[in-house]
Amino acid sequence: MSAPTLTATNASPLLRQPVALAASIAALTGLFTYLAQNQGQHSGLVMLLGAALGVALYHASFGFTTAWRTFVTTGRGRAIRAQMLMLAVAVCLFFPALAAGELFGQQVFGFVRPLSVSVVFGAFIFGIGMQIANGCASGNLYHAGGGQLRAIPSMIGFAAGALWATHDYEWWTTQPSLAPVDLIELLGLAPAIALNLAVFAAIALLTRAIEKRRHGAVEADDAGADQPLSRRLLSGPWPFIWGAVALAVLNFATLAMIGRPWAVALAYPLWGAKAAEAMNLGLDVDFWGYWLMPGRDTALMGGVLDDSASLMNIGVILGALVAATLAGRFSLSWKMPLMQWVAAILGGLMLGYGATIAFGCNIGAFFGGIASGSLHGWLWLVAAFAGSFVGTWFRPLFRLPRT
Repeated sequence: MSAPTLTATNASPLLRQPVALAASIAALTGLFTYLAQNQGQHSGLVMLLGAALGVALYHASFGFTTAWRTFVTTGRGRAIRAQMLMLAVAVCLFFPALAAGELFGQQVFGFVRPLSVSVVFGAFIFGIGMQIANGCASGNLYHAGGGQLRAIPSMIGFAAGALWATHDYEWWTTQPSLAPVDLIELLGLAPAIALNLAVFAAIALLTRAIEKRRHGAVEADDAGADQPLSRRLLSGPWPFIWGAVALAVLNFATLAMIGRPWAVALAYPLWGAKAAEAMNLGLDVDFWGYWLMPGRDTALMGGVLDDSASLMNIGVILGALVAATLAGRFSLSWKMPLMQWVAAILGGLMLGYGATIAFGCNIGAFFGGIASGSLHGWLWLVAAFAGSFVGTWFRPLFRLPRT
């Protein structure tokens, strides 16, 4: 099932799906208006910030699942190099603000977490889950917004797995753990930035060397180069580099607006708890240790639209919807084989459970952790990449292509 499109191949993308475009803009505007009137303009702006992230993710097709799998199976590292650029820009923006403790008068803090068994195990199963589910935390959101309804079973599994992990959360906190390591405090601002930039450069150079060895040349990042600049900005496609810079800057805007980095997985335990409550499953989640922690108890008592992480996730979906209709590529895609449904749900469970016990997903732990100067972000990356490698070889079991 697809949304109506114009048949003229030379039509501007803005004119190919006028009804869908108008509906997507109306949905975004309507939710912003509702939030501004009922919860304050700040909530509306938080949602719009999520929408901007959704536009960037969709137009740049900026994901982690395919990027890591492509490097494992083909040695192509263009997307990984873009991720290193994203981290480099983020570190240069985040570290001075985090060292100062405030940004534009707003108190800010990073995600600095322990080096624990739960990070290693959680990130590892997250890496497997992202390959089986065919999407990561941010990927599922923008795929759903673009009409790939096949992401919804994975998101349902994500919420269920996250809720399951909140039940086990106290046990995981008792497992072996080392104290958090904040590189900004340990090394000082300038050395911490320099060290991170050196590591990013080394990873980028390594991917180039491997790609040249396997293919003889490095793949160009020239998506949409044949289109006028104005059309590329509005309708895409964007080069990975554009997406990398946009995501870093928008994450920094999140730090300024909310006081913490962008986090996707934070919303899923709440969604799972609210769903369990709506279905009268009889789970006393109020007494689980995870929900007794400061801030989480307040989130559980409030509504989904009171939660900033949820608002941003909803914004990402709506932003991707707007981007897809601007590009004239919005289509509803639902049909897939039974084994892929199983993969989506099972992979989603692994994503939700893993992200919750590992203090975040590819956004909150990897992107946000490294941008915060936390060593746990690097530990998460190593464990998740190892899991992604394993998950790549599991894919054929679910009738999914390995590449």
